[in-house]
Amino acid sequence: MSKALTVEETIYQWFDHFHKYPEVSWKEFETTKKIASILDELHVSYRLLGDIPGLIAEIGTGNEIVAVRADIDALWQEVDGKWQANHSCGHDANISMVLGALLLLKDRSLQHRVRFIFQPAEELGNGACATFDRGAVDGVSHLFGVHLRPIEELPLGKVSPAIHHGAAYFLEGSIQGIDAHGARPHQGKNAIDVIMAVQQMLHSIHLSPFEPHSAKLTKIIADGGSTNIIPGNACFSMDVRAQHNQQLELLRSKIESGLKSIQQQFEINMSWNWIDFTPGAEVSSVAANMAKTAIIEALGEEHLADEITTPGSDDFHFYTVKKPELKAAMIGIGANLTPGLHHPKMTFDRSALIDAAKVLACVLEKKPE
Repeated sequence: MSKALTVEETIYQWFDHFHKYPEVSWKEFETTKKIASILDELHVSYRLLGDIPGLIAEIGTGNEIVAVRADIDALWQEVDGKWQANHSCGHDANISMVLGALLLLKDRSLQHRVRFIFQPAEELGNGACATFDRGAVDGVSHLFGVHLRPIEELPLGKVSPAIHHGAAYFLEGSIQGIDAHGARPHQGKNAIDVIMAVQQMLHSIHLSPFEPHSAKLTKIIADGGSTNIIPGNACFSMDVRAQHNQQLELLRSKIESGLKSIQQQFEINMSWNWIDFTPGAEVSSVAANMAKTAIIEALGEEHLADEITTPGSDDFHFYTVKKPELKAAMIGIGANLTPGLHHPKMTFDRSALIDAAKVLACVLEKKPE
């Protein structure tokens, strides 16, 4: 007869599975099936999201609902020369930590309902919106997220009650000028000149230095097909970030004005689209204080870290954009994570999974404030 696994061994086993079988955004069907099979084994009820991957489980009774969200998708990136799905952002850990909290809570007497949201497509920035539209936070008053932090933010054994993510916009644009012979530049409209003007315009935008922000070109393609052809056409992309949503909107407005002016200056056609937006964190002090108390109760005061401000973004914050009355905070987990999030060889001390499960179970068990 096989020996029953401990809680720790069970969490590690779950992590090993999700790490071994990563799936990219909107393709997390086998991941969803595996989570469902675990919930079946635990005799926990759940519902699938239907036409998209992901599911929602719930335990407890009562009218009040506290929820936690785990993102379940992996990145598509090159690892040792091979393109593949890869959990270099740690969503395999997020799934395991949240399932671990469920395992710790499922047989306790709860005075409210606890909802577990397993959400697809965080990496594309639109999974939270789709999950919200399918009722993920209907009736929910408090929402918590969880994420591993790189070692420069938190070491192993430290847990932060809230992560203050930055906001981000992403733009794709194209330039329609006129090709010209290299000997007759006056006959064309050079797309490279336009690109250089866009670059200079971005460097000429000045917002308050007390508010972190950046705007930079991340892709430029301008090819006349030959070394003696001056290209008239080009395409480009842009990454625009700010710590707060209001600052990001101001930055976007200035970029819009700048692009319109450049278009007139060079008398060319230029088009652009803001293809994606991830909001900055709107952290609830109530939720953050609940998390702070839970960290101390679950692990001890020596494990409590300050709230973290980070330039990265997360679509978790769409839940509060769409439902402003939601009291939300994302808990940061120290794990000695190196070399960094999204690095193809990202690694961490997986004992952090156990710390996180304990903290999540403690905060989710608390009566909503």
